[in-house]
Amino acid sequence: MLKIYGVYRSRASRNIWLAHDLGVAFEHVPVIQSYRLADADAADAPYNTNSPAFRKINPAGQIPSIADGDFVMHESLAINLYLARKYGGPLAPATVAEEGLMAQWSLWAATSVETHALNILYHRLAKPIAERNPEIADAAVAALRGPFAVLDGALAKSGYLVGDRFTVADLNVAEIIRYALPAPELFEAAPRVKTWLTACHARPAFKTMMAARDQEPA
Repeated sequence: MLKIYGVYRSRASRNIWLAHDLGVAFEHVPVIQSYRLADADAADAPYNTNSPAFRKINPAGQIPSIADGDFVMHESLAINLYLARKYGGPLAPATVAEEGLMAQWSLWAATSVETHALNILYHRLAKPIAERNPEIADAAVAALRGPFAVLDGALAKSGYLVGDRFTVADLNVAEIIRYALPAPELFEAAPRVKTWLTACHARPAFKTMMAARDQEPA
């Protein structure tokens, strides 16, 4: 059975959402980030990214990782591209060209959006108020206006990123765009992005993942 290593409050959420959307049975192995623990090396510490047992799975000590039988893989977006390709269906590429586009959009989101979106999340919402820096958040919003315009234009044809259906490309990009939700001005300026993300989040598989995430300690 497929194993997904990582807590819900991590990039493992991407893999868990996809597994639900693909209808693939999996075992969820919670692995918490070591930085969230007072002493990750303590004898009674929960299974974490610094645990020797996990380091045998991923020597880099990062989540998520998967074990698909004897095959072990890391990096959330790459994992999703692999899972979609293996299990097929409408979320998977139908042609080599679609496979290329799915990789293109996943890499675009990781390189052009994610860092800025995380700065918005951290400095407008996630950090304690005293640690938030409005200047960093505002700079991130400014940096994302161009990428949001690009994404809005790409969605003009069919409302999806690849073909005329929801695919792993939409899922991968949506999970990164989600971090920017504390900046509603970005979505107001890119109405197609707003509509698309709402549709992505209306999917039952996303709701299942988020319901479990909400039950997990922050």
